[in-house]
Parts: sequence; structure tokens; C-alpha cells
Amino acid sequence: MSQTLRLHADLYAEATPAGTYYAVSGPQTGADRTLLLHILQQGPILPLNEERLLAWSGLDSIEEALSVLYRLQRLDFVLGRREGRPVPAGNLESRLPELLAALSSEGRALLADDNGLYYATSGFMHETAEEIAALAGDTMAMSRRHARLLNNHLGLQTAAWALTDPAGQAELGFYPLYIGRQAFVLVIGGLPKLQGQAFVDMVEALCRRYA
Repeated sequence: MSQTLRLHADLYAEATPAGTYYAVSGPQTGADRTLLLHILQQGPILPLNEERLLAWSGLDSIEEALSVLYRLQRLDFVLGRREGRPVPAGNLESRLPELLAALSSEGRALLADDNGLYYATSGFMHETAEEIAALAGDTMAMSRRHARLLNNHLGLQTAAWALTDPAGQAELGFYPLYIGRQAFVLVIGGLPKLQGQAFVDMVEALCRRYA
């Protein structure tokens, strides 16, 4: 199959919402996540060529790198565009509240680090945000403490936690995000809306700073 794979020239690689979530949802590293994180960092502003594909995937063989990219495309984790996107104006801190609001059906969300300190919030009062961020840090510690049970014994492919209503719909969800050496927890009040561009935009902005 490697002989049939060719890189289409002059296309910009972009991560889809599903690819974005996969890239940052776990601490494990590999060529697929490494490539996705670089695409989130620079894909919309630099056209993908063979040299960049090798550098972004961390692989030595262009055939292996093309195979990884092909697999990500087949999973709908990556797509190609003929035109790039400029980096949005404004710093990370000024953009986060609006992006966070778009991730919740109720406009309530916050981003905390794994130590329980919040970076930005939308829809939560300051005191409430501080307490929720501390709870988010506890969920991250709990996930790490029970990782063998959750991942190996139960075979669960997610480390997200949620408080749900009797119908099983999330009222407050906790989503670990691993970007470079920094771990975050995305906390969402109400139903999560992670299938849109706002989630990709937020992770792209975080990757440009932390990946």
C-alpha cells in the first residue's frame, strides 16, 4: 500500500473535532497523536509537504508517515483544505471565555489545570469556578490512580467523568486534555458541544502555547 500513497501538494492539513479530541484525550504518545498535535499547532498556517510530514510525525520513513496520515484521514480525524487559516487575533486569555461558552448547551464551561487552578471560565461565578476547578483536579488524580482498572481491566477508552441526571444526560462533565507536558481539565456544565469548530479552535490555541 505504501507504493500507492502520495501526498497531495499545496493542501493545508486540519484536525476535525473528532481528531482533536483523540489527539488530546490521553497522555499516550505515538506517531498519530504526535502528528495531530503538530497539525493543531501549525497545520492551518503551513501547507503540508513531505519534509513537514516527517518532522511532524517524528518518523524517519516517508512511507510510514504517509501511512499514519492515511489512517488518520480514513478515521475522519484529518482533512485537507486548499486554503489556510490565519492565526486568530487576540491572546489566549482573551479568547478562551468565548470559546468555552460555545462548548456547552448552557454556555457554562471552564478550563482548569491538573492542580485544580482555573485558567478561564464562562458562565460560572469566580468563587464557584475556583471550587469546580479544585474538583476537576481531584477527578484528574482519581483517573490517574485508577488508570489500570479503567483502561486495562474495564477496557474504557476515555478518562472523562460526568455527573448525570436520571436520564443519563450530563449536568457537569470533566474532560482531561493532555497538551505537551501540560494537563488540563475542561469542565462543561450542561450538554457538551465538542463536535464544532470552537473546540478545535480552543485546542489549536492551547497547542500553540503548550505543545
